[in-house]
Amino acid sequence: MRKFLEWLYTGSGVLAGIFLIFIAVLSLAQISGRLLGFDAYSFDDFAGFCMAASSFLGLAHTYRRNEQIRVALLIDRLGDGARKAAELLCLAASSFLVGYFAWYATDMTWTSHVINDVSQGLVPVPLWLPQSGMALGLTIMTIALLDDLVVLLAGGTPSYLVAERSKKVAMSENL
Repeated sequence: MRKFLEWLYTGSGVLAGIFLIFIAVLSLAQISGRLLGFDAYSFDDFAGFCMAASSFLGLAHTYRRNEQIRVALLIDRLGDGARKAAELLCLAASSFLVGYFAWYATDMTWTSHVINDVSQGLVPVPLWLPQSGMALGLTIMTIALLDDLVVLLAGGTPSYLVAERSKKVAMSENL
């Protein structure tokens, strides 16, 4: 199961990176098109769709590697027992809130598919396509949060703390 979850988080990060490449390609095509007199209609719309997909698909990958901004001013000052309780509370609340967001993003995506909702740009794109990246990214982020919650409840160390500690070790070795 662990191997599958790590593959899921890494795959989500790779997809986020691919969408970043698409943004670069679309931007370069649009710039080149202007220079060559070619009208690149709706390329900015597609780049926006790619940006949304990249942002949401990258959530779990960056979270697992402690690359997201965490405000730990209070939690770092707590003792071991109080810190574990605070971490549990934060992970439970985060799992609930992100899961709630994922549920409604998935519902919105499904509704867009059912009613055949399309974008309002020059190129009508079925909205469920770009919305899928958001729904999938939020679902994977919920899984990552629940994964760390289960690990912490079982007495283990959550992924973001493991990553934080390994970064500190690597920095101290470089000094």
